[in-house]
Amino acid sequence: MTEKATPSAEAIKAWARLMRVSRQLMESAEEALKAAGLPPLAWYDVLHELAEAGEGGLRPFQLIERTLFAQYNISRLLARLEADGLVEKLPVADDGRGQTIRIAAKGRETRRQMWAVYGRSIAELVGAKLSADELTMVSALLGRLRHPSAGN
Repeated sequence: MTEKATPSAEAIKAWARLMRVSRQLMESAEEALKAAGLPPLAWYDVLHELAEAGEGGLRPFQLIERTLFAQYNISRLLARLEADGLVEKLPVADDGRGQTIRIAAKGRETRRQMWAVYGRSIAELVGAKLSADELTMVSALLGRLRHPSAGN
Protein backbone atom coordinates (compact mmCIF):
# COMPACT_ATOMS: atom_id res chain seq x y z
CA MET A 1 0.00 0.00 0.00
CA THR A 2 1.35 3.45 -0.89
CA GLU A 3 1.54 6.31 1.57
CA LYS A 4 -0.88 8.38 -0.49
CA ALA A 5 -3.46 5.64 -0.87
CA THR A 6 -6.96 7.09 -0.69
CA PRO A 7 -9.92 4.88 0.12
CA SER A 8 -12.61 4.51 -2.50
CA ALA A 9 -16.12 5.73 -1.78
CA GLU A 10 -17.17 2.08 -1.49
CA ALA A 11 -14.43 1.37 1.07
CA ILE A 12 -15.46 4.40 3.14
CA LYS A 13 -19.13 3.35 3.06
CA ALA A 14 -18.26 -0.23 4.01
CA TRP A 15 -16.01 0.96 6.86
CA ALA A 16 -18.66 3.31 8.24
CA ARG A 17 -21.36 0.63 8.13
CA LEU A 18 -19.08 -1.97 9.67
CA MET A 19 -18.21 0.36 12.57
CA ARG A 20 -21.82 1.46 13.15
CA VAL A 21 -23.32 -2.01 12.94
CA SER A 22 -20.60 -3.49 15.13
CA ARG A 23 -21.22 -0.86 17.80
CA GLN A 24 -25.01 -1.28 17.60
CA LEU A 25 -24.81 -5.07 17.89
CA MET A 26 -22.44 -4.91 20.86
CA GLU A 27 -24.59 -2.29 22.60
CA SER A 28 -27.72 -4.41 22.08
CA ALA A 29 -26.02 -7.50 23.50
CA GLU A 30 -24.72 -5.46 26.47
CA GLU A 31 -28.21 -4.07 27.12
CA ALA A 32 -29.71 -7.57 27.10
CA LEU A 33 -27.12 -8.77 29.63
CA LYS A 34 -27.69 -5.73 31.83
CA ALA A 35 -31.49 -6.17 31.68
CA ALA A 36 -31.02 -9.76 32.85
CA GLY A 37 -28.91 -8.58 35.80
CA LEU A 38 -25.77 -10.15 34.37
CA PRO A 39 -22.20 -8.85 34.07
CA PRO A 40 -20.89 -7.06 30.96
CA LEU A 41 -19.82 -8.84 27.79
CA ALA A 42 -16.11 -8.45 28.61
CA TRP A 43 -16.64 -10.84 31.52
CA TYR A 44 -18.12 -13.41 29.17
CA ASP A 45 -15.15 -13.15 26.82
CA VAL A 46 -12.67 -13.86 29.62
CA LEU A 47 -14.77 -16.63 31.18
CA HIS A 48 -15.22 -18.22 27.75
CA GLU A 49 -11.49 -18.25 27.01
CA LEU A 50 -10.73 -19.70 30.44
CA ALA A 51 -13.40 -22.38 30.06
CA GLU A 52 -12.01 -23.30 26.63
CA ALA A 53 -8.50 -23.56 28.11
CA GLY A 54 -9.64 -26.26 30.55
CA GLU A 55 -8.20 -27.09 33.96
CA GLY A 56 -4.74 -25.83 32.98
CA GLY A 57 -6.07 -22.28 32.70
CA LEU A 58 -4.20 -19.47 30.98
CA ARG A 59 -1.45 -17.06 31.85
CA PRO A 60 -2.54 -13.39 31.81
CA PHE A 61 -0.53 -12.68 28.65
CA GLN A 62 -2.40 -15.49 26.89
CA LEU A 63 -5.72 -13.91 27.88
CA ILE A 64 -4.52 -10.58 26.51
CA GLU A 65 -3.66 -12.24 23.19
CA ARG A 66 -6.96 -14.12 22.96
CA THR A 67 -9.25 -11.29 24.01
CA LEU A 68 -7.29 -8.30 22.70
CA PHE A 69 -7.78 -6.42 25.98
CA ALA A 70 -5.05 -4.04 27.07
CA GLN A 71 -2.86 -5.34 29.91
CA TYR A 72 -4.17 -2.82 32.44
CA ASN A 73 -7.78 -3.69 31.56
CA ILE A 74 -7.26 -7.43 31.91
CA SER A 75 -5.51 -6.96 35.27
CA ARG A 76 -8.44 -4.98 36.68
CA LEU A 77 -11.00 -7.36 35.20
CA LEU A 78 -9.21 -10.43 36.59
CA ALA A 79 -9.06 -8.81 40.02
CA ARG A 80 -12.82 -8.22 39.88
CA LEU A 81 -13.56 -11.75 38.62
CA GLU A 82 -11.40 -13.19 41.39
CA ALA A 83 -13.10 -11.03 44.04
CA ASP A 84 -16.47 -12.34 42.81
CA GLY A 85 -15.23 -15.94 42.99
CA LEU A 86 -15.47 -16.52 39.24
CA VAL A 87 -11.78 -17.26 38.63
CA GLU A 88 -8.85 -18.64 40.60
CA LYS A 89 -5.28 -17.42 40.42
CA LEU A 90 -2.72 -20.20 40.77
CA PRO A 91 1.06 -19.84 41.14
CA VAL A 92 3.30 -21.08 38.34
CA ALA A 93 5.86 -23.57 39.65
CA ASP A 94 8.83 -22.38 37.58
CA ASP A 95 7.99 -18.66 37.72
CA GLY A 96 7.90 -17.15 41.20
CA ARG A 97 5.94 -14.09 40.08
CA GLY A 98 3.88 -15.80 37.41
CA GLN A 99 0.33 -16.98 37.78
CA THR A 100 -2.19 -19.03 35.89
CA ILE A 101 -5.84 -18.04 35.82
CA ARG A 102 -8.47 -20.78 35.89
CA ILE A 103 -12.25 -20.52 35.74
CA ALA A 104 -14.00 -21.49 39.00
CA ALA A 105 -17.28 -23.40 39.28
CA LYS A 106 -19.13 -20.14 39.95
CA GLY A 107 -17.52 -18.70 36.82
CA ARG A 108 -18.77 -21.65 34.75
CA GLU A 109 -22.29 -21.07 36.04
CA THR A 110 -22.11 -17.31 35.38
CA ARG A 111 -20.84 -18.00 31.86
CA ARG A 112 -23.73 -20.42 31.28
CA GLN A 113 -26.27 -17.81 32.46
CA MET A 114 -24.65 -15.14 30.32
CA TRP A 115 -24.61 -17.38 27.24
CA ALA A 116 -28.36 -17.96 27.53
CA VAL A 117 -28.86 -14.20 27.04
CA TYR A 118 -25.89 -13.51 24.76
CA GLY A 119 -26.68 -16.44 22.46
CA ARG A 120 -30.29 -15.32 22.19
CA SER A 121 -29.04 -11.82 21.25
CA ILE A 122 -26.86 -13.26 18.48
CA ALA A 123 -29.78 -15.32 17.18
CA GLU A 124 -32.14 -12.32 17.17
CA LEU A 125 -29.71 -9.62 16.01
CA VAL A 126 -27.89 -11.59 13.31
CA GLY A 127 -29.26 -15.08 12.80
CA ALA A 128 -32.88 -14.01 12.33
CA LYS A 129 -31.98 -11.29 9.83
CA LEU A 130 -29.73 -13.19 7.42
CA SER A 131 -30.06 -16.53 5.65
CA ALA A 132 -27.55 -19.32 6.25
CA ASP A 133 -25.89 -18.49 2.93
CA GLU A 134 -25.70 -14.79 3.80
CA LEU A 135 -24.21 -15.60 7.22
CA THR A 136 -21.57 -17.76 5.53
CA MET A 137 -20.80 -14.95 3.09
CA VAL A 138 -20.54 -12.27 5.82
CA SER A 139 -18.31 -14.53 7.88
CA ALA A 140 -16.04 -15.21 4.91
CA LEU A 141 -15.81 -11.53 3.97
CA LEU A 142 -15.03 -10.45 7.51
CA GLY A 143 -12.46 -13.23 7.74
CA ARG A 144 -10.63 -11.64 4.82
CA LEU A 145 -10.39 -8.37 6.78
CA ARG A 146 -9.04 -10.00 9.93
CA HIS A 147 -5.39 -9.48 10.82
CA PRO A 148 -3.40 -12.68 10.21
CA SER A 149 -2.36 -12.99 13.86
CA ALA A 150 -5.89 -12.52 15.19
CA GLY A 151 -8.02 -15.42 16.41
CA ASN A 152 -11.37 -16.51 14.98
